[in-house]
Amino acid sequence: MAAQITPFKISVPDSALTLAKAKLAATTFPAEVDFSDDWKYGTILSDMKRLIKYWRDDFDWRAQEKKLNDTLPQFTTKVHVDGFGDLEMHFVHKKSPKTDSIPLLFCHGWPGSFVEVSKILPLLLENPDGPTFHIVAPSLPNFGFSQGVKQPAFGRSQYAEAIHKVMLNLGYDKYGKFTMTQGGDWGFSITRLVGANYPTHCLATHLNVAQIRAETLASFLSTNTSPLTPQEQAGIQRTQWFTEQGYGYNSLQSTKPSTIGFALRDSPLALLSWIYEKLHDWTDSYPWTEDEVLTWISIYQFSRAGPEASTRIYYEATHTNVEEEGRKLYGYNGAVKMGLSYFPQDLSVPPSKYGAGLGDLVFERRHADGGHFAAYERPELLVGDLREMFGDKGGAADVKGKVVI
Repeated sequence: MAAQITPFKISVPDSALTLAKAKLAATTFPAEVDFSDDWKYGTILSDMKRLIKYWRDDFDWRAQEKKLNDTLPQFTTKVHVDGFGDLEMHFVHKKSPKTDSIPLLFCHGWPGSFVEVSKILPLLLENPDGPTFHIVAPSLPNFGFSQGVKQPAFGRSQYAEAIHKVMLNLGYDKYGKFTMTQGGDWGFSITRLVGANYPTHCLATHLNVAQIRAETLASFLSTNTSPLTPQEQAGIQRTQWFTEQGYGYNSLQSTKPSTIGFALRDSPLALLSWIYEKLHDWTDSYPWTEDEVLTWISIYQFSRAGPEASTRIYYEATHTNVEEEGRKLYGYNGAVKMGLSYFPQDLSVPPSKYGAGLGDLVFERRHADGGHFAAYERPELLVGDLREMFGDKGGAADVKGKVVI
Protein backbone atom coordinates (compact mmCIF):
# COMPACT_ATOMS: atom_id res chain seq x y z
CA MET A 1 0.00 0.00 0.00
CA ALA A 2 1.34 3.43 -0.97
CA ALA A 3 2.48 5.64 1.90
CA GLN A 4 0.20 8.53 2.75
CA ILE A 5 1.58 11.98 1.96
CA THR A 6 -0.38 14.77 3.65
CA PRO A 7 -0.09 18.49 2.74
CA PHE A 8 1.07 20.59 5.68
CA LYS A 9 0.89 24.27 6.59
CA ILE A 10 2.67 25.80 9.55
CA SER A 11 0.10 27.11 12.00
CA VAL A 12 1.48 27.97 15.41
CA PRO A 13 -1.34 28.21 18.00
CA ASP A 14 -2.26 31.68 19.20
CA SER A 15 -1.69 30.47 22.75
CA ALA A 16 1.98 29.74 21.96
CA LEU A 17 2.46 33.22 20.51
CA THR A 18 0.79 34.81 23.53
CA LEU A 19 2.99 32.89 25.96
CA ALA A 20 6.14 33.82 24.06
CA LYS A 21 5.16 37.50 24.08
CA ALA A 22 4.56 37.37 27.83
CA LYS A 23 7.98 35.84 28.44
CA LEU A 24 9.63 38.39 26.16
CA ALA A 25 7.95 41.18 28.11
CA ALA A 26 9.39 39.79 31.35
CA THR A 27 12.96 39.40 30.05
CA THR A 28 15.71 40.22 32.53
CA PHE A 29 19.14 41.06 31.10
CA PRO A 30 22.54 40.69 32.80
CA ALA A 31 24.19 43.75 34.27
CA GLU A 32 26.43 45.63 31.85
CA VAL A 33 30.18 45.11 32.27
CA ASP A 34 33.22 46.30 30.32
CA PHE A 35 33.16 43.21 28.08
CA SER A 36 29.40 42.90 27.59
CA ASP A 37 29.86 43.52 23.86
CA ASP A 38 33.02 41.45 23.37
CA TRP A 39 32.27 38.41 21.20
CA LYS A 40 35.20 36.55 22.76
CA TYR A 41 33.02 36.13 25.85
CA GLY A 42 29.98 34.94 23.88
CA THR A 43 26.74 36.51 22.70
CA ILE A 44 26.86 40.28 23.17
CA LEU A 45 24.42 42.21 25.32
CA SER A 46 23.60 45.01 22.88
CA ASP A 47 22.47 42.55 20.20
CA MET A 48 20.34 40.67 22.70
CA LYS A 49 18.61 43.86 23.83
CA ARG A 50 17.99 44.91 20.24
CA LEU A 51 16.67 41.53 19.12
CA ILE A 52 14.50 40.94 22.17
CA LYS A 53 12.92 44.38 21.74
CA TYR A 54 12.25 43.69 18.06
CA TRP A 55 10.88 40.23 18.85
CA ARG A 56 8.58 41.65 21.51
CA ASP A 57 7.35 44.76 19.68
CA ASP A 58 7.76 44.40 15.91
CA PHE A 59 8.44 40.85 14.75
CA ASP A 60 5.47 39.46 12.83
CA TRP A 61 5.58 35.66 13.07
CA ARG A 62 2.32 35.32 11.16
CA ALA A 63 3.86 37.14 8.18
CA GLN A 64 6.92 34.86 8.28
CA GLU A 65 4.72 31.81 8.72
CA LYS A 66 2.72 32.79 5.63
CA LYS A 67 5.90 33.38 3.66
CA LEU A 68 7.21 29.91 4.54
CA ASN A 69 3.88 28.32 3.65
CA ASP A 70 3.65 30.22 0.35
CA THR A 71 7.20 29.52 -0.83
CA LEU A 72 7.97 26.06 0.54
CA PRO A 73 5.52 23.25 -0.31
CA GLN A 74 5.36 21.16 2.86
CA PHE A 75 4.00 17.74 3.71
CA THR A 76 4.03 15.06 6.38
CA THR A 77 4.33 11.29 6.17
CA LYS A 78 4.78 8.46 8.66
CA VAL A 79 7.90 6.33 8.61
CA HIS A 80 8.63 3.25 10.68
CA VAL A 81 12.00 3.36 12.44
CA ASP A 82 13.11 -0.05 13.65
CA GLY A 83 12.80 -0.30 17.43
CA PHE A 84 11.05 3.07 17.74
CA GLY A 85 7.78 2.61 15.88
CA ASP A 86 6.12 5.13 13.59
CA LEU A 87 7.25 8.75 13.42
CA GLU A 88 5.48 11.55 11.60
CA MET A 89 8.00 13.40 9.46
CA HIS A 90 7.61 16.95 8.19
CA PHE A 91 9.35 17.83 4.93
CA VAL A 92 9.56 20.21 2.00
CA HIS A 93 9.06 18.60 -1.42
CA LYS A 94 9.18 20.33 -4.77
CA LYS A 95 9.56 18.61 -8.13
CA SER A 96 11.33 20.17 -11.06
CA PRO A 97 9.24 20.48 -14.24
CA LYS A 98 11.88 18.35 -15.97
CA THR A 99 10.93 14.70 -15.54
CA ASP A 100 14.53 13.47 -15.77
CA SER A 101 15.62 15.56 -12.78
CA ILE A 102 17.68 14.01 -9.98
CA PRO A 103 15.98 13.47 -6.60
CA LEU A 104 18.03 15.38 -4.06
CA LEU A 105 17.81 14.91 -0.29
CA PHE A 106 18.79 17.99 1.70
CA CYS A 107 19.65 17.29 5.34
CA HIS A 108 19.95 20.10 7.86
CA GLY A 109 21.69 19.94 11.22
CA TRP A 110 21.82 21.93 14.47
CA PRO A 111 21.05 24.79 14.84
CA GLY A 112 19.54 24.75 11.37
CA SER A 113 16.27 23.60 9.88
CA PHE A 114 14.41 22.96 6.65
CA VAL A 115 14.41 26.76 6.13
CA GLU A 116 17.98 26.54 4.88
CA VAL A 117 16.80 24.95 1.64
CA SER A 118 14.76 28.05 0.73
CA LYS A 119 17.45 29.85 -1.27
CA ILE A 120 18.84 26.94 -3.26
CA LEU A 121 15.46 25.34 -4.00
CA PRO A 122 14.42 27.67 -6.87
CA LEU A 123 17.90 27.56 -8.37
CA LEU A 124 17.96 23.77 -8.49
CA LEU A 125 14.52 23.25 -9.99
CA GLU A 126 15.30 24.80 -13.36
CA ASN A 127 18.50 25.05 -15.38
CA PRO A 128 18.47 25.32 -19.18
CA ASP A 129 22.07 24.19 -19.58
CA GLY A 130 22.46 21.37 -17.10
CA PRO A 131 21.04 19.07 -14.44
CA THR A 132 17.95 19.87 -12.42
CA PHE A 133 16.71 18.37 -9.18
CA HIS A 134 13.59 17.28 -7.35
CA ILE A 135 14.09 18.65 -3.81
CA VAL A 136 13.24 16.90 -0.54
CA ALA A 137 14.17 18.68 2.70
CA PRO A 138 12.93 16.91 5.85
CA SER A 139 12.82 18.25 9.36
CA LEU A 140 14.84 15.70 11.29
CA PRO A 141 13.03 13.89 14.12
CA ASN A 142 13.16 16.13 17.23
CA PHE A 143 13.49 19.22 14.99
CA GLY A 144 11.05 21.63 13.40
CA PHE A 145 7.64 20.17 12.76
CA SER A 146 8.64 16.51 12.75
CA GLN A 147 7.62 14.32 15.67
CA GLY A 148 9.90 13.99 18.66
CA VAL A 149 11.29 10.74 20.01
CA LYS A 150 10.60 9.88 23.64
CA GLN A 151 12.80 6.79 23.98
CA PRO A 152 16.57 6.90 24.55
CA ALA A 153 19.20 5.61 22.11
CA PHE A 154 17.75 7.23 18.98
CA GLY A 155 21.12 7.64 17.32
CA ARG A 156 22.51 8.84 14.03
CA SER A 157 21.63 5.60 12.26
CA GLN A 158 17.99 6.10 13.23
CA TYR A 159 18.02 9.65 11.88
CA ALA A 160 19.45 8.25 8.65
CA GLU A 161 16.76 5.57 8.52
CA ALA A 162 14.02 8.16 9.03
CA ILE A 163 15.04 10.47 6.19
CA HIS A 164 15.81 7.54 3.90
CA LYS A 165 12.29 6.22 4.41
CA VAL A 166 10.82 9.64 3.62
CA MET A 167 12.44 9.27 0.20
CA LEU A 168 11.01 5.78 -0.20
CA ASN A 169 7.54 7.00 0.80
CA LEU A 170 7.78 9.56 -1.98
CA GLY A 171 8.57 6.86 -4.52
CA TYR A 172 12.25 7.65 -5.01
CA ASP A 173 13.70 4.16 -5.20
CA LYS A 174 17.14 5.50 -6.03
CA TYR A 175 18.28 9.03 -5.49
CA GLY A 176 21.28 11.24 -5.99
CA LYS A 177 21.74 12.61 -2.50
CA PHE A 178 23.01 16.04 -1.55
CA THR A 179 24.17 16.59 2.01
CA MET A 180 24.02 19.91 3.78
CA THR A 181 26.03 19.71 7.01
CA GLN A 182 25.08 22.24 9.66
CA GLY A 183 25.74 22.98 13.31
CA GLY A 184 27.31 19.91 14.84
CA ASP A 185 27.91 18.33 11.42
CA TRP A 186 24.75 16.26 11.53
CA GLY A 187 24.09 16.59 7.82
CA PHE A 188 27.55 15.09 7.28
CA SER A 189 27.03 12.29 9.79
CA ILE A 190 23.45 11.37 8.96
CA THR A 191 23.79 11.32 5.21
CA ARG A 192 27.14 9.54 5.34
CA LEU A 193 25.23 6.83 7.18
CA VAL A 194 22.49 6.89 4.54
CA GLY A 195 25.18 6.18 1.96
CA ALA A 196 26.80 3.48 4.08
CA ASN A 197 23.58 1.75 5.13
CA TYR A 198 21.59 2.11 1.89
CA PRO A 199 24.18 2.20 -0.92
CA THR A 200 21.83 0.72 -3.52
CA HIS A 201 19.46 3.64 -2.98
CA CYS A 202 21.90 6.49 -2.38
CA LEU A 203 23.99 6.80 -5.52
CA ALA A 204 25.98 9.96 -4.81
CA THR A 205 26.54 12.47 -2.05
CA HIS A 206 27.73 16.04 -1.99
CA LEU A 207 29.12 17.42 1.28
CA ASN A 208 30.03 20.98 2.11
CA VAL A 209 32.17 19.83 5.00
CA ALA A 210 34.65 17.05 5.65
CA GLN A 211 34.35 16.49 9.38
CA ILE A 212 37.60 15.65 11.14
CA ARG A 213 38.10 14.81 14.80
CA ALA A 214 40.68 16.76 16.78
CA GLU A 215 42.85 13.69 17.41
CA THR A 216 42.73 12.76 13.73
CA LEU A 217 43.83 16.24 12.69
CA ALA A 218 46.70 16.15 15.18
CA SER A 219 47.81 12.76 13.84
CA PHE A 220 47.54 13.99 10.25
CA LEU A 221 49.66 17.04 10.96
CA SER A 222 52.32 15.00 12.74
CA THR A 223 52.75 12.56 9.86
CA ASN A 224 51.94 14.60 6.76
CA THR A 225 54.86 15.29 4.45
CA SER A 226 52.95 16.89 1.59
CA PRO A 227 53.08 20.68 1.27
CA LEU A 228 49.87 22.44 2.28
CA THR A 229 48.37 25.31 0.32
CA PRO A 230 47.66 28.64 2.05
CA GLN A 231 43.94 27.77 1.96
CA GLU A 232 44.61 24.43 3.67
CA GLN A 233 46.76 26.09 6.33
CA ALA A 234 44.03 28.64 7.01
CA GLY A 235 41.51 25.79 7.21
CA ILE A 236 43.59 24.04 9.84
CA GLN A 237 43.72 27.23 11.91
CA ARG A 238 39.94 27.63 11.64
CA THR A 239 39.40 24.00 12.69
CA GLN A 240 41.72 24.39 15.66
CA TRP A 241 39.98 27.63 16.70
CA PHE A 242 36.65 25.83 16.77
CA THR A 243 38.04 22.94 18.81
CA GLU A 244 39.65 25.27 21.36
CA GLN A 245 37.21 28.20 21.51
CA GLY A 246 33.89 27.16 19.99
CA TYR A 247 33.21 23.64 21.24
CA GLY A 248 31.65 24.31 24.64
CA TYR A 249 28.05 23.95 23.47
CA ASN A 250 28.95 20.56 21.98
CA SER A 251 30.49 19.28 25.20
CA LEU A 252 27.40 20.22 27.20
CA GLN A 253 24.86 18.86 24.71
CA SER A 254 26.88 15.66 24.36
CA THR A 255 26.88 14.99 28.11
CA LYS A 256 23.95 16.79 29.80
CA PRO A 257 21.43 17.85 27.14
CA SER A 258 18.57 18.01 29.63
CA THR A 259 20.37 20.65 31.68
CA ILE A 260 20.50 23.22 28.87
CA GLY A 261 17.14 21.90 27.64
CA PHE A 262 15.27 23.48 30.56
CA ALA A 263 16.61 26.93 29.65
CA LEU A 264 15.91 26.52 25.94
CA ARG A 265 12.33 25.41 26.60
CA ASP A 266 11.43 28.07 29.15
CA SER A 267 13.32 31.19 28.06
CA PRO A 268 13.17 32.85 24.64
CA LEU A 269 16.22 34.89 25.71
CA ALA A 270 18.21 31.72 26.45
CA LEU A 271 17.19 30.12 23.16
CA LEU A 272 18.07 33.26 21.18
CA SER A 273 21.43 33.71 22.89
CA TRP A 274 22.37 30.04 22.56
CA ILE A 275 21.71 29.91 18.81
CA TYR A 276 22.52 33.49 17.82
CA GLU A 277 26.13 33.02 18.92
CA LYS A 278 26.43 30.30 16.28
CA LEU A 279 24.76 32.40 13.59
CA HIS A 280 27.41 35.03 14.26
CA ASP A 281 30.52 32.92 14.81
CA TRP A 282 29.92 30.22 12.23
CA THR A 283 29.18 32.42 9.22
CA ASP A 284 31.40 34.51 7.00
CA SER A 285 30.14 37.95 8.05
CA TYR A 286 26.64 37.14 6.84
CA PRO A 287 24.42 40.27 7.23
CA TRP A 288 21.59 38.77 9.26
CA THR A 289 18.40 40.82 9.43
CA GLU A 290 16.22 40.79 12.52
CA ASP A 291 13.47 38.95 10.64
CA GLU A 292 15.88 36.27 9.44
CA VAL A 293 17.32 35.66 12.90
CA LEU A 294 13.95 35.54 14.61
CA THR A 295 12.37 33.30 11.97
CA TRP A 296 15.32 30.93 12.41
CA ILE A 297 14.87 31.01 16.20
CA SER A 298 11.09 30.69 15.99
CA ILE A 299 11.37 27.37 14.16
CA TYR A 300 12.96 26.11 17.39
CA GLN A 301 10.73 28.11 19.74
CA PHE A 302 7.57 26.66 18.18
CA SER A 303 8.93 23.26 17.16
CA ARG A 304 6.69 20.26 17.66
CA ALA A 305 8.95 18.51 20.19
CA GLY A 306 10.29 21.69 21.77
CA PRO A 307 13.74 23.25 21.32
CA GLU A 308 15.25 21.03 24.00
CA ALA A 309 14.66 17.91 21.89
CA SER A 310 17.12 19.09 19.23
CA THR A 311 20.08 18.85 21.63
CA ARG A 312 19.67 15.13 22.30
CA ILE A 313 21.30 14.06 19.05
CA TYR A 314 24.63 15.14 20.56
CA TYR A 315 24.22 12.81 23.52
CA GLU A 316 23.16 9.83 21.44
CA ALA A 317 26.01 10.38 18.97
CA THR A 318 28.52 9.93 21.79
CA HIS A 319 26.69 7.16 23.67
CA THR A 320 24.88 5.00 21.09
CA ASN A 321 26.57 2.64 18.61
CA VAL A 322 29.62 4.91 18.60
CA GLU A 323 32.29 2.55 17.27
CA GLU A 324 30.32 1.09 14.36
CA GLU A 325 28.98 4.46 13.26
CA GLY A 326 32.45 6.00 13.63
CA ARG A 327 33.93 3.46 11.22
CA LYS A 328 31.27 4.30 8.66
CA LEU A 329 31.55 8.05 9.11
CA TYR A 330 35.32 8.39 8.99
CA GLY A 331 36.28 5.37 6.93
CA TYR A 332 36.41 5.07 3.16
CA ASN A 333 33.12 4.46 1.33
CA GLY A 334 33.75 3.55 -2.29
CA ALA A 335 30.16 2.55 -3.04
CA VAL A 336 28.83 6.12 -3.25
CA LYS A 337 30.23 8.88 -5.44
CA MET A 338 31.26 11.85 -3.32
CA GLY A 339 31.68 15.56 -3.91
CA LEU A 340 33.26 18.00 -1.44
CA SER A 341 32.94 21.77 -1.27
CA TYR A 342 35.06 23.58 1.31
CA PHE A 343 34.07 26.96 2.74
CA PRO A 344 36.79 28.74 4.74
CA GLN A 345 34.67 29.86 7.70
CA ASP A 346 33.15 26.44 8.34
CA LEU A 347 34.08 24.61 11.54
CA SER A 348 35.97 21.67 10.07
CA VAL A 349 38.18 22.62 7.13
CA PRO A 350 40.80 19.88 6.79
CA PRO A 351 43.38 19.42 4.02
CA SER A 352 42.15 17.90 0.77
CA LYS A 353 44.19 14.74 1.33
CA TYR A 354 42.01 13.92 4.32
CA GLY A 355 38.75 14.59 2.50
CA ALA A 356 39.78 12.40 -0.41
CA GLY A 357 40.16 9.51 2.01
CA LEU A 358 36.46 9.49 2.86
CA GLY A 359 35.20 8.00 -0.39
CA ASP A 360 35.06 7.92 -4.17
CA LEU A 361 35.82 11.61 -4.66
CA VAL A 362 34.54 12.84 -8.04
CA PHE A 363 34.29 16.56 -7.29
CA GLU A 364 36.19 19.00 -5.08
CA ARG A 365 36.28 22.78 -4.78
CA ARG A 366 37.67 25.18 -2.21
CA HIS A 367 35.82 28.46 -2.10
CA ALA A 368 37.34 31.81 -1.19
CA ASP A 369 34.51 32.78 1.14
CA GLY A 370 31.49 31.35 2.94
CA GLY A 371 30.85 29.61 6.22
CA HIS A 372 28.95 26.86 7.96
CA PHE A 373 25.47 27.59 6.58
CA ALA A 374 26.58 27.49 2.96
CA ALA A 375 23.13 26.96 1.41
CA TYR A 376 21.90 30.10 3.16
CA GLU A 377 25.07 32.20 2.95
CA ARG A 378 26.34 31.32 -0.53
CA PRO A 379 23.48 29.59 -2.39
CA GLU A 380 24.80 30.39 -5.87
CA LEU A 381 28.21 28.89 -5.12
CA LEU A 382 26.71 25.73 -3.69
CA VAL A 383 24.29 25.30 -6.58
CA GLY A 384 27.13 25.84 -9.04
CA ASP A 385 29.06 23.00 -7.44
CA LEU A 386 26.06 20.69 -7.62
CA ARG A 387 25.42 21.51 -11.25
CA GLU A 388 29.04 20.81 -12.12
CA MET A 389 29.23 17.56 -10.15
CA PHE A 390 26.03 16.17 -11.69
CA GLY A 391 26.43 17.80 -15.10
CA ASP A 392 27.18 15.93 -18.32
CA LYS A 393 30.93 16.30 -17.76
CA GLY A 394 30.81 15.93 -14.00
CA GLY A 395 32.03 13.04 -11.91
CA ALA A 396 28.48 12.00 -10.99
CA ALA A 397 27.00 12.41 -14.47
CA ASP A 398 26.02 8.74 -14.70
CA VAL A 399 23.75 9.03 -11.63
CA LYS A 400 21.09 10.75 -13.68
CA GLY A 401 20.51 7.75 -15.90
CA LYS A 402 20.12 5.35 -12.95
CA VAL A 403 17.48 7.23 -11.01
CA VAL A 404 14.11 5.51 -10.65
CA ILE A 405 11.10 7.66 -9.72
